[in-house]
Amino acid sequence: MSKQPQVRIYTSSYCPYCVRAEQLLQARGVTDLRRFNVDNDPALRAEMMQITGRRTVPQIFIGDYHVGGCDDLHALDAAGSLMPLLNGNQD
Repeated sequence: MSKQPQVRIYTSSYCPYCVRAEQLLQARGVTDLRRFNVDNDPALRAEMMQITGRRTVPQIFIGDYHVGGCDDLHALDAAGSLMPLLNGNQD
């Protein structure tokens, strides 16, 4: 079995979409979720925007793959593509 890729999420406090995304990831077995709170860190928010081209949170990465936001994550799950990504299949 391949090692689970690192899951990173750019987040902010009191963000219901961030909570929903984290809940889905945890329900799918993610135990090592790296959170980057952009609330009081303009440099981190700028980094997120540079990497993703987006200014909203959450912004989710599975390994090197940019999933997008909460709706993107749920769509990926509904399409049956989330678990393969979480299992290390990023083809």
